[in-house]
Amino acid sequence: MLRLEKRPQPSRVWVFLAPLVAVALTMIVGGALFAALGKDPIVTIRTIFFDPLFSEFAWYYRPQLLIKGAPLVLIAIGLSFGFRAGVWNIGAEGQYIMGAIVGAAVGLALYPMETRWIFPLMIFAGALGGWAWAMIPGVLRVKFGTNEILVSLMLVYVAESLLASMALGALRNPDGMGFPGSRNLAQWPSAANLEIWAGSGVHWGVVAAMIAVIFAYVTLAKHMFGFQVRLSGQSPRAAAFSGVNPARLVLICMGISGALAGMAGLFEVTGPAGQISIDFNVGYGFTAIIVAFLGRLHPAGILLAGGLMALTYIGGEIAQSQLGLPGAAIQLLQGMLLFFLLAVDVMTNFRLRFGKGVAA
Repeated sequence: MLRLEKRPQPSRVWVFLAPLVAVALTMIVGGALFAALGKDPIVTIRTIFFDPLFSEFAWYYRPQLLIKGAPLVLIAIGLSFGFRAGVWNIGAEGQYIMGAIVGAAVGLALYPMETRWIFPLMIFAGALGGWAWAMIPGVLRVKFGTNEILVSLMLVYVAESLLASMALGALRNPDGMGFPGSRNLAQWPSAANLEIWAGSGVHWGVVAAMIAVIFAYVTLAKHMFGFQVRLSGQSPRAAAFSGVNPARLVLICMGISGALAGMAGLFEVTGPAGQISIDFNVGYGFTAIIVAFLGRLHPAGILLAGGLMALTYIGGEIAQSQLGLPGAAIQLLQGMLLFFLLAVDVMTNFRLRFGKGVAA
C-alpha cells in the first residue's frame, strides 16, 4: 500500500531536486505528446531545448534568449516578493499591459521631440502604471478583505480591453492609414529601447532585470523587510506577534510586483514589440508565475528559470517553423512544467511509504 507521510522537516534535497525532476518529466511526457502528434520526440526535444544554444545558428538565437528572458525575470522577481509573503498576485499580465500603455502614452504625447530624458520618463510612467493597476486588488484586500487572486486575475481582462481600445483609438498612429496600433516607438530614437551592444541582445530591459535580481537577493537576505516577507509567508501569526503590519506588507508587495511588471511592459513596447497593438501581450505575466515557482522564489533560481522558459519560447518558434509543430503544443509544454513542479514538490514536505516498509 502506497501512502504519504509528512516529514518532520522539509527536505532540503527535494527543494533543489524538484525543479530538475520536473524539467525531466516535462521532456519525457512532452516527447510522448510530440510522438502522438506525429513528430520525432528526440528531434523535437533537441530542437526546443538544445538547438537555440548549440546549433549552427546559435549565434542568432542566443541574443534572443536575453530578449525573451528579461521580461519574464523582471516580472517573476516582483511576484516572488508577494508569493513569499502569502500575497497572491495572479494579474501581472494586466500590470504588464498597463505599464506599456501608460509608458507609451507619455512618450507619444511628446512625439516627435528629441531629448534624452523622454525614455527615462517613460520607464517611470510604465512602472507607475503597473503599480497603480496592482494597487486596485491590494487596496481592496486591505480595506474590504477581497481575494486578490480573483481581483487581480479579472483585471487582466479589463487591461486587455483597454489595450484594444488604445490600439484602435487614443494611441492609434494618425499616419497609419486607419490600421490599429500606435507609432513604432522602436524607430523613434528618443523612445527606443535599443541594444546597448549591437548583436548582444542586451537592452535596458535586460539591465533592469539583472538589477532587480541583485536588489531582490540583497533585500530578502540582508534587509529587515526581507525578513518580514519570509516570516509572513512561513508563519503569519509569528509575523503579527513580531510587529509586522500585514496591510502595509500587502501593499508594498503588490506595489513592487506591479511596478516591475509595468516596467517589463514598457521595455517590451519600446523594443521587441515596438508599438501598442491589439495582440501586444503574449502571456509573459502568466508565464512569469511558472518562472517564479520553478526558480523556488529565489532570485538566482528565477534568473535560471527565466532562461529556461525563454529557451522554450525560442526553441518552440524553431520547432514550429522547421517541424510544423503547433504553437499550442509549446504552451502545453510550458504548462506541464508548472504541473510537474507542483506535483513533485509534494516530496519536499512528504515522503512515500510502501505499506509498513522503509520510507522512499
